[in-house]
Amino acid sequence: MTAGTTQPDTPTAPSATQAVQLDITGMTCASCANRIERKLNKLDGVTASVNYATEQASVEAPPELDPATLLETVEKAGYGATLPTPEPEPGTGRDGAATAEDTEPDALDPETAALRQRLLVSAVLTIPVILMAMVPPLQFTHWQWLSLTLAAPVVVWGGWPFHKAAWTNLRHGSATMDTLVSMGTIAAFAWSLYALFWGHAGMPGMKHPFDLSISRSDGAGNIYLETAAGVTLFILAGRYFEKRAKRQAGAALRALLEMGAREVTILRDGAEVQLPVGELAVGDEFVVRPGQTIATDGQVVSGRSAVDASMLTGEPVPVDVTPGDTVTGATVNTSGRLVVRATRVGADTQLARMARMVEEAQSGKAAVQRLADRISGVFVPIVLVIAAGTLVAWLATGHSANMAFTAAVAVLVIACPCALGLATPTALLVGTGRGAQMGVLIKGPEVLESTRQADTIVLDKTGTVTTGTMTLTGTVPTPGTDAAELLRVAGALEAASEHPIARAVAQAATEAGPLPAVEEFTNLEGRGVRGTVEGRQVVVGREALIAEEAGPLPTGLATAKATAEAEGATVVCVGWDGSARGLLVVADALKSSSARAVSELRALGLRPVLLTGDNEGAARTIAAEVGIDEVIAEVLPQDKVDVVRRLQDEGRTVAMVGDGVNDAPALATADLGLAMGTGTDAAIEAADLTLVRGDLMGAVDAIRLSRRTLSTIKGNLFWAFAYNVAAIPLAALGLLNPMLAGAAMAFSSVFVVGNSLRLRGFRSIDPEVTR
Repeated sequence: MTAGTTQPDTPTAPSATQAVQLDITGMTCASCANRIERKLNKLDGVTASVNYATEQASVEAPPELDPATLLETVEKAGYGATLPTPEPEPGTGRDGAATAEDTEPDALDPETAALRQRLLVSAVLTIPVILMAMVPPLQFTHWQWLSLTLAAPVVVWGGWPFHKAAWTNLRHGSATMDTLVSMGTIAAFAWSLYALFWGHAGMPGMKHPFDLSISRSDGAGNIYLETAAGVTLFILAGRYFEKRAKRQAGAALRALLEMGAREVTILRDGAEVQLPVGELAVGDEFVVRPGQTIATDGQVVSGRSAVDASMLTGEPVPVDVTPGDTVTGATVNTSGRLVVRATRVGADTQLARMARMVEEAQSGKAAVQRLADRISGVFVPIVLVIAAGTLVAWLATGHSANMAFTAAVAVLVIACPCALGLATPTALLVGTGRGAQMGVLIKGPEVLESTRQADTIVLDKTGTVTTGTMTLTGTVPTPGTDAAELLRVAGALEAASEHPIARAVAQAATEAGPLPAVEEFTNLEGRGVRGTVEGRQVVVGREALIAEEAGPLPTGLATAKATAEAEGATVVCVGWDGSARGLLVVADALKSSSARAVSELRALGLRPVLLTGDNEGAARTIAAEVGIDEVIAEVLPQDKVDVVRRLQDEGRTVAMVGDGVNDAPALATADLGLAMGTGTDAAIEAADLTLVRGDLMGAVDAIRLSRRTLSTIKGNLFWAFAYNVAAIPLAALGLLNPMLAGAAMAFSSVFVVGNSLRLRGFRSIDPEVTR
């Protein structure tokens, strides 16, 4: 939406349901969200959507339903739920206006801080346990008892979140990665306790020798404390970093609200009064000086100026406003003094509406089910059946209960893959680190699945395919007028103006050579400028100004002007000494790499769509230059969201690349959002991937790297399970040697890390990127 257009309010029909938001606690995986969602949807008339990433439930319920019933339903499912505390939006004052103190980033929330404390304490206790188990020279007399002392708090206290989640899963007849971790660590710890107190592992001088032979044992001399503590530590580390990534969900809203003005100059009884913007009310008149941010949506009462709405609309051409025109809060007044009457304040403003659109899009985005949970859902029941079968088989063949239970527990121990805790974090660490070197920032593991599935990529025009800044693209002199002289004279006059189009002309002229001095400079608001350059009376601006000062445009210039404007360019007319002398064509220039980037995106199986708020002519011209067939132009910010949803309704998986605040809701709505790092904070925070270079070739690298990282994670998960699956038959036959089990786990971990490190060799397809 431009600063000079009006957005009508859409009336809403009375709703037959009430919308309730719930804050959910205790979820550890996407299956937890699915379980809560199913429980809520069983209530009569309730439609619920639970988002694991934002830890919120959006519920549509009958008006007569008490929200307390929703809370009880969630709590009966084994999770916590609260109603959000009614308070102003982050960064808002009395009427929803931004305030400085509220926009500071939040400290770690209590849940994340507790998880970090659990992780740090577990790391300090676990590292000595692993070292003593793996390095025989460190196995001093009674070392096993020190290992027990250090490992016990890790398994019990450090792993408590997994044990609690496993118990919740058990009550509901399901199994996830938490079930696998809890089952394996408890089995390993219980075996170790048995061996220490009732076997001979507690004898002074006990050693863990490097014996990789396959031999039958009753398990009375083997301890697995390093396995129990190590697995707990690795999974805790993965959960902590995942938790930190999830906390970024609210950053897009903070970035949007921080754009608003902090203070406003209100006219009271003819005097100017400086007040916090939160005290601004509908009907108040306020002053906006050149360079200031417009405090809220309103209508111009007096004054003329050009308003830079690029932060909201993404379009680089400022909009000239005069009395009667509407302006939007958070846009910038570039030149003249304006008096504006407030028509919307607080939560009703366009900025606040866009913030709500981002929030709704984020809460509605489905979380990707973690692959490890899907595997665990099948793997855990199979392991339990094998363990039970092993116990029955040993007892049925006449062996002692001691041998039978040893073999059964051995199956449970070897089934807990140590590498599982490394599979995703190591690949993400290396992949995101390599991406950062190349200027690609990946927010989290759920992003990777979207890059693989995406089949359509929507490209914002301004700032994404184009540079987003006005640039002189051509000069059209009249016969007998030198093109260089035309630019030099016009550039000298424009250099004295503050208008963004004038700055584009002045910059091009300055690059061509020194500019002459200007005398008697006059700024004609909304029309152009006038002045004396080297004794000549020069005018630069709109066609109407030239017609008034220097006569109508010759036929050749008029034709050239119409052609340029049809292609979306802005034309500046120049005249002096009573005659029109030529045209200067200013436009948003195409980025040099855009055409190749579009070609590479097609090669990745993506269908490009150009989406812009600019006019149809400009959009079609740019699309033809870069090779895009599908163009959607002249859209408002909310229309961009509608376009993305329409494409999704057609069955497409949509990726979107953008850079402006107006792109933020659409980036959050898309299955995969990619933001230019040169764009606004709101767009960057709403996106899943950030392209630091501000180059569309970065989108190609981002998708290629994300897909490679995802395939690496899947490979890691396969091998993390495969080594242990191969060892299960040995455990069932009672042939599980502690060093053999340790070697299998260590080798699987080394393999996973080595496989992840291969991502360091990933190279950009862009020859200009040498890192």
